[in-house]
Amino acid sequence: MSHPFERILLATEHTEFDTGAELLAFGMAKRCGQPLSAVLPVVSNPEYEIIAPQLAERGEQEAAAKIEMLHKVAATEGVKLDIVARRGEEPYHEIAQEAIERNSDLIIIRRRGKRSFLSKLLIGEMVSKVAGHAPCDVLFVPRAARMWSRGIVAAVDNSPNARNVAHIAAKIAAQCELPLTLVSVATHDSDSIRAQAEATMSAALAIASSAGSDAQSRILVGKPFEQILETAKALGTDLIVVGRHGESNLIHTPFGGTTQKVVGHADMPVLVVRG
Repeated sequence: MSHPFERILLATEHTEFDTGAELLAFGMAKRCGQPLSAVLPVVSNPEYEIIAPQLAERGEQEAAAKIEMLHKVAATEGVKLDIVARRGEEPYHEIAQEAIERNSDLIIIRRRGKRSFLSKLLIGEMVSKVAGHAPCDVLFVPRAARMWSRGIVAAVDNSPNARNVAHIAAKIAAQCELPLTLVSVATHDSDSIRAQAEATMSAALAIASSAGSDAQSRILVGKPFEQILETAKALGTDLIVVGRHGESNLIHTPFGGTTQKVVGHADMPVLVVRG
């Protein structure tokens, strides 16, 4: 059976907030017997570093120490790690560029870092920009999260991307031998909306079946992000798969309101599938 992702890129600054993303990335690589790529973004301002070269030297030393620590973890886990430090004024840009250059099909990243004046955001500012510029799917991981082992909930709708969501979720479920529940949520109920939801679900179930998963389905009514999170909690699942809509690069709406709310409020990893 082919793996859902072949070229995984871990994006980490190796802080306490990156713990969950790092553990999950090593777990995925170990389970699938794949090498793991990683990028450690380092903030760099050439003009300022000319004035204060000692700061640049300190940054180099800190990056080297973090890379050494990550290599030790990889060796302990039996994972081949290829990690680079990328320097630039904007960490999100370096992460996106590394994903492009490696032709990555998945970025694994923390959900948020240290709180700041932007703490009202559901996800961190840097992470939000990665979401807006990522050339591939992105897995957002809370720092206390770990590799999934109980089940998967995938949200599908009438967008073209629903096929991708169902396919990726089913491949992960089949690979990990986990139950998959497909969820379709309408904001209100009517005969026409119900018929549309049933048609969407029927197509998603067929896609999941072709990918090797005998998925269950639920058609719900309410606020989409609330229904998705409540269903995941009720079923005891530990991975949510949703779709990314649009190409906005704005901090507040990098991939659609519902998706951002699911990522921001979930206490488990959330995989955002690119359309």
